[in-house]
Amino acid sequence: MSELTVRLTKAERDQSFPNRRAKDAATLILVDRSGPEPKVLLGKRHARHAFLPGKFVFPGGSAEPHDRTMPVAAPLDNHVEAKLMSQVVRPSAVKARALALAAIRETFEETGLLLGARRPEGRTVPAGPWAEFAKAGFYPDLSCLHFIARAVTPPRRPRRFDTRFFSVDASAIAHRVENIVHADAELVELTWIPIAQARTLDMPTITGVVLQELEARIAAGFGHDLPVPFYRMRRREFIRHLL
Repeated sequence: MSELTVRLTKAERDQSFPNRRAKDAATLILVDRSGPEPKVLLGKRHARHAFLPGKFVFPGGSAEPHDRTMPVAAPLDNHVEAKLMSQVVRPSAVKARALALAAIRETFEETGLLLGARRPEGRTVPAGPWAEFAKAGFYPDLSCLHFIARAVTPPRRPRRFDTRFFSVDASAIAHRVENIVHADAELVELTWIPIAQARTLDMPTITGVVLQELEARIAAGFGHDLPVPFYRMRRREFIRHLL
């Protein structure tokens, strides 16, 4: 076992709940590489949330049906799309695209930050959050997304997610909607912080593990074609293999 899988295995967790299927989810790590030390964007969850109260997290959440139908300004990189379809039941380019779109949508909903390009007129946009996204005059740009890691919550937890962690350079931020983060919102604060310092914050174990994976990826050139670590539990121990 590697140091990262040992850390995940040792994390305290009650596995006495009825088992359930993990939901597809996506999260996005914005990284600012313009200075001498890369910084990432983290949000602090509201203290009254039932799930991960007060923890520092990346923006993200469950994939939704309307993520499959949102038009895009540019498609996923071919390497990213192929890795997203690896080890998936009924893989498809539509599902890979929807997972990437979920990460962009959740980031927009939770932070007001919009990753996209100017949109041509006359394309149908799903109702709800995507309509608000399009109102700013953009379509999501998938070409800038990097697939950093995948992790599945252990069995018999009260909430289970099959999460894809994406990353994007902060230069891809096209627009910002104000007043999304405030004292009564899902995220009560946002902070740009160096990666090493970020790992000292109060965060879920998997978040710290993925930050280390991100550091390694940046050191390796931050290319779309780099292998993607996949974490999941087998026989009550986490394993890591590469997609």
